[in-house]
Parts: sequence; structure tokens; C-alpha cells
Amino acid sequence: MKILAIESSCDETAAAVVEDGRRVLSNVVSTQIEKHKIFGGVVPEIASRLHTENISGVVKKALSDAGLAAGEVDAVAVTYAPGLIGALLVGVNYAKGTALAVNKPLIPVHHLRSHIAANYITHPDLKPPFMCLVVSGGNTLLCRVKSYTDFEVVGKTRDDAAGEAMDKAARTLGLPYPGGVNLDKASQNGDSQKYAFPHPHVEGSPLDFSFSGLKTSVINLVHNASQKGEQLNTADVGASFIKAVTDSLCGNTEKAMEQYGEKTLVLAGGVSANSVLRARVSELSKKRGYKLYMPDLALCGDNAAMVGAQGYYEFLERRFAHLSLNAKATADICENPRF
Repeated sequence: MKILAIESSCDETAAAVVEDGRRVLSNVVSTQIEKHKIFGGVVPEIASRLHTENISGVVKKALSDAGLAAGEVDAVAVTYAPGLIGALLVGVNYAKGTALAVNKPLIPVHHLRSHIAANYITHPDLKPPFMCLVVSGGNTLLCRVKSYTDFEVVGKTRDDAAGEAMDKAARTLGLPYPGGVNLDKASQNGDSQKYAFPHPHVEGSPLDFSFSGLKTSVINLVHNASQKGEQLNTADVGASFIKAVTDSLCGNTEKAMEQYGEKTLVLAGGVSANSVLRARVSELSKKRGYKLYMPDLALCGDNAAMVGAQGYYEFLERRFAHLSLNAKATADICENPRF
């Protein structure tokens, strides 16, 4: 079964053709990084306009690379939530038009489910059930994946996502956009013990995360040093900050694995590309005897191949949408709404 997939939830216009949920026939991504770099972050209106300009060419290239015409695919999958609403609408409307034109089913796909599904492409042997740590710029959660379409969130951030906190820390340190990636690079040789950042806990919810206080802490450190005319070592600050973030992520993950008796751990989301997080999760898995799966680095960021992978399993459940499908800025990964 060949699925044409479309992704436009943030600042990447992407299209792919995926066969049977695991084999990628094409995967095209048009990035907007250079356009947003001068603003220090994604500008939603600009992102939407660029998606509108790029989507037709990206989809045509994905079909061409796969050696298929639009009418030869079996379905059209699209990210409908969560994300920037204007950006999502571009992809959703293009997917609806394509599905109507070629008379194929339209499959709505949740963005975070797609990030988890990136692992199905990297690891053809991976099957639910497993515990997944999903870490991105907009979301941080611990999720029990009971089946390909049955999810249970057991821990989540109460405020900022880990990726958002890293981006803010990078910007405060004067690093260019995209912040998380450049913070990782700048911190490679830093002393992670140099600065003692807080390790927040959520009272009564030991598996939940909180990163707003940690984000404020690094901002205060940098601003106070600036007011005193002191020079901070960017590598040391970055390394210490990333350590505090990964301490929280790995600590809660270990608790969740033990609480639910899971032995298979999966890492997903854009921040799964962070070198320190990958190393820390690998160390944890080795220590506790977990079987660990992480996505290929090329599939950590937003792409359409992961949408096609998850779209296949949504297709098997007959989760099709009408042409009245709308985009949603927020949506629970556990919901299986009827469209």
C-alpha cells in the first residue's frame, strides 16, 4: 500500500511516499530555516506564506522521486494537528484537494504519532507495546504506546517543552536559530558541572515535567552576568543547562519504565537528535537492561515520511476524514476522533 504524505505543521514543507508503513519511496523536505533565522525563531505568518509557495513543487517532486502519478497512490495522509494553525491549514487543504482530485481516502495524522512512527522506518522490527519519550520544541511527554493507534500519556510537561527551553537558552546566550541544534554544538566541550541549574519536580505527579523555572534560571544567570560586566563561558553554561534538562527527562523516564514494567524504550521528536540526550538515554538503557530504539538523525526533525508511516496504521483502522477536515493547533495524542 502506497501512501502520499504531507507535513506542514511548522517551518518544514514536506511530502513523501511510503509503502506499507515502513518503506520510504521518496522523502522531500523544503526547509525555511534561512528565512526565519533573521527573526531568531519561526514567524507563523511567514511560515504559512512559504508553505503556500512551496507545497505544490514539494508534492510533485515526492511523486516523481517515487516514480508514481498522484492517481497511483492508495491514500493521502496529512498532519492535521498539532502545530501552527496557518501552516497546518496549507497542508490540510492541499491534501484535501489532492484526495478529491484522485478519488482516494484522506487520512488525518497526529503530528506526535508521526514522530513516534519515525522509529518504524528506522527499525523495521519495532512493534508496540513500548514506552516512548517524545521530546520536541512544542511538546514533552511520556507515552505508553499500546498499539499503533492506542496511546496513553503517563507524564507530560506542565509548562514549557524541553525543546522550547533549549531554544530560549540558546537565544539568551546569543546563539543563532535554530537554537536547540546550535546549543548542542556549542556545548560539546563544555563543563556540565560548572553551573548548578534547578531540577524542578511536580508535586503529586512524579512523571510530569516542568521546564519554565529552568528556563528562567539560565536567563537570570546570563542577565546578571551582563549587568556585572562578567563574561560567561557559553560552552559551560550550555553543557550545564542541557545536563539539567536531560537529568529531568531521563529521571522521569526511568521512573515510568519501572512503574509500568516496560522493557522497551523508544525516543522520538525533534530533540531526539540532541547528542547528550541520545547518550544519556543509551546509558540508562544499558544500565537498566532496556531495549532502546531511536530514530535515524535524518528522521528526527519534521518530515513527511513519518506521516506516511503512521498514516498506514491509521488507514488499517479505517480512520478516514471527510473533506470538511479542519486543522487544529492543539490535540491530544490519545484521541481517536471520528472525522
